[in-house]
Amino acid sequence: MDVQTGLLLFGAGVAGGIVTAMVGGASLITFPALLAGGLPAVVANASNTVALTPGNLVAALADLERLPRWDRSLLGVAGVCAAGSIAGAALLLLTPEKAFTAVVPLLIGFATLLFALSGRIRAWIVSRAATSAGAGSAALLFAPVAVYGGYFGAGMSVMLLAILSVSRPGDFRTINVIKNLLSGLTSAVAVVVFVLQGVVAWPPTVVVMAGAVLGGFAGGRLVRVVSPDLMRWIVIVVGTILTVVYARRYWLPLI
Repeated sequence: MDVQTGLLLFGAGVAGGIVTAMVGGASLITFPALLAGGLPAVVANASNTVALTPGNLVAALADLERLPRWDRSLLGVAGVCAAGSIAGAALLLLTPEKAFTAVVPLLIGFATLLFALSGRIRAWIVSRAATSAGAGSAALLFAPVAVYGGYFGAGMSVMLLAILSVSRPGDFRTINVIKNLLSGLTSAVAVVVFVLQGVVAWPPTVVVMAGAVLGGFAGGRLVRVVSPDLMRWIVIVVGTILTVVYARRYWLPLI
């Protein structure tokens, strides 16, 4: 890794940490940066998960006083998420590089769409916050989300919030705590798989991770002076542009 690539990855990590602290969506910046840094798509995806997981875990531990009691239903959901994450991480490792490269534009585009609609989804969640459909009967709904989380992960939190809002009782803050915990668990389990399988490119990962930590602190201050809506639109535009760029790069040669 040369100095120019290192600066690119560190800058992407800083930017990802800032947007995570303000509006979320770090993977839409850091994953393409790792691709631009020359990593193969599968390795870049695994390394991106490792680089961003510390931030996910910090979010999961930030508001634990609102975490409900660990009953059988919550333990069941956590178990489903852990198993789904293992399956998703394994699926990623079994996906041929060419096949994963072909779906990269779809993954970035899907994550961008989820991010763009997150405000509306969040408003719908708040309106349904008092509704409970029974967590036990809805536990299996978390399985495909966890598989996606282990496989790629960007936008997973939005999907988790949507399911939790209609499957568990409690106010929005309580639901958000559970979402952060499940998101952090899913990421951490995938990280264990990637590390054990030796698919993490550590120097680029550590550089992005360091930038993301710094960016997280900076974002906590910038949110006071920079409009979150402006930051959200920047991320949406960047995600849209990157979807088009990688579609041209990976799909046009196939035509």
